[in-house]
Amino acid sequence: MIIQQHYSDLTTPTGLMRCSVYRPQAEGRYPCVIFYSEIFQITDPISRTASIMAGHGFVVVVPEVFHELNPIGTVLGYDDAGKDKGNADKFEKTLEAHDSDTQSMIDHFATQDYCNGNFGAMGVCIGGHLAYRAALNPIIKSAFCLYATDIHSNTLPCEDGNDSFSRTKDIQGEIVCVWGKQDPHVPTTGRQKIYQELIDTDRNFSWHELNAQHAFMRDGGDRYDPALALECYRLAVALFSRTLTN
Repeated sequence: MIIQQHYSDLTTPTGLMRCSVYRPQAEGRYPCVIFYSEIFQITDPISRTASIMAGHGFVVVVPEVFHELNPIGTVLGYDDAGKDKGNADKFEKTLEAHDSDTQSMIDHFATQDYCNGNFGAMGVCIGGHLAYRAALNPIIKSAFCLYATDIHSNTLPCEDGNDSFSRTKDIQGEIVCVWGKQDPHVPTTGRQKIYQELIDTDRNFSWHELNAQHAFMRDGGDRYDPALALECYRLAVALFSRTLTN
C-alpha cells in the first residue's frame, strides 16, 4: 500500500506529545498500532519501520516517548551524547507517565475516522518494554515486543508494585516477545525470568529467541540483520492482521 504521514500533537497529563502518524493513503478504517521507539525517539530507522508496517494496512502511531523532557521534534543521535541523554530520560520518566501517554493516544485515535477502533502495540528496546507495558491496558489486543529492556531488572521508575514484570498477570491480549541471544542488555537469566512469569501467569504469548544482537532491527546500524528483520516484520504483520482486523 502507498502510505501518507502526518503529525498529531496530543494533550497528555504530562504535557504536549507529538505523534508521527503513518497510514495507508487509501480511504478506509484501519487497525491502529502504537509503535514505541528506542531512547533516541523518532529516528530515520524508526520512521522506516513505521512506514513498512503502515504499508501492510495499519495506522502506525509513533509517540515522542520523552516528550516531557525534550522540545517537540527532538531526535537524539546514535552516538555517545544521544545515548547519554536518552538513558538519562529513560531513568527520569515514570512508567505511570508512559501509561497516561498510551491512554491519551487510545482516546484520540479511537475518534479518528481512519481507525477501526482496534489497537495493538509494538516497540524496540525500551519501546519493546513500553509495548509490553501498553498491553496492561485492556484496550490493547496484542503486542509485539522486540528485545524489551528493563522488564526483568525493574530499573525504570514507578510506584511500588507497579513495575511491568510484577504486572504481567494483568496482560489480557496476545503478546509476542522477540529476543537476541547475543543481547547483553537482556541476558539469558533475564529472558528466563520473563518467560517463566508469562508461563506462571498463564498469558497468551509466543516466544522467539534469535541468533542476534541488540538493535538487530535498526537498519544501517552495525548490528542490523536484514534477514531476521524481515522475518520479524512477517511475524508482526501476521499478529496484528489476526488480532486487529476482525
